[in-house]
Amino acid sequence: MTNGTPAELSPTKADHAYLRVKELILSGVLPPGSVIAQVTLARDIGISTTPLREALRRLKSEGLVALDAHRDARVAPLSAEEARDLLELRRSLDPLAVALAAERRTRADIAGMRAAAEGLSPLPGDPAYEQLVAHRRFHAALYGASHNDLLISTLDGLWDKSDRFRRLALEVERGQAARDRKAAEHEALLEYVIAGDAEGAAAVMREHIDTSLGAQAARRLRARADSDRIALDQAGSDQAGSERAGSEWDGIDV
Repeated sequence: MTNGTPAELSPTKADHAYLRVKELILSGVLPPGSVIAQVTLARDIGISTTPLREALRRLKSEGLVALDAHRDARVAPLSAEEARDLLELRRSLDPLAVALAAERRTRADIAGMRAAAEGLSPLPGDPAYEQLVAHRRFHAALYGASHNDLLISTLDGLWDKSDRFRRLALEVERGQAARDRKAAEHEALLEYVIAGDAEGAAAVMREHIDTSLGAQAARRLRARADSDRIALDQAGSDQAGSERAGSEWDGIDV
């Protein structure tokens, strides 16, 4: 037996790189679609490129980074399809999680939820990474009280993906009324779960998701994709028209 911290509890350089790059992505410092300059980034973090590449492979498995055959790396772009997929999952899983939490919460869970709610406020435009973490901490306290390990791990995996879409939605400033509504929903979720009202908690969560920043981002990306498709179709139509007009003059002596 050796003295010291168990290996599994000792963060490696790759772990450090993973956490740092993830923070840079979720905070918007590395925006969607941007190239990750690996040599420069490794130097800034204070490591070699080997643990950085290991971290990037881990982030690729989470859908946050794209790697090509030449080992070039980019931050994964945002897509309308991913935004839709996330929204569909959260519409189903978040209400289920808070309903279970209302049925299964313990005294320790209640204390944790109340602590996470202290000082919580709706996300402002261009939120700091710490504000995203505080928002996540509150929701994690809620769904953690479900005591369903598979559900918890699934929602944990969805959360980081969702944060990038929240930041996109916040590029359009929310009015005070919308911010106040979100604050009221957070309070209601906490009250219903603590009171053991599964049906009430689920109903509030469904409304919370349907009017969420993720839902707003999904609508924006869908509208952008539709606009791009229409423009592409129009360009193709114009090109085809030009080709047909040109063929009508073929063989005509002018």
